[in-house]
Amino acid sequence: MTEETKRTDKKELAKGIKTMLFALGSLFMGPILLSFAYSKPEAPLYYPLLILGCAICAMAVFMMFKGIKTIMNSMFKKDS
Repeated sequence: MTEETKRTDKKELAKGIKTMLFALGSLFMGPILLSFAYSKPEAPLYYPLLILGCAICAMAVFMMFKGIKTIMNSMFKKDS
């Protein structure tokens, strides 16, 4: 019997890192848009910027979890 060594799937790891980088950009962009929205609440673009900023912040949190899960799956494969 030969025991197969478990190795990291490099393609899946790269996919997870790309997801994390996209989430990192979103982590900066969301609060910047929210600060623009809160700086002038009487402006006509207040509500669109507020909604867009909140959506980007929520997407960033989701993408962080998805990226971490993808990276962990590339390192620790489940035998199925």
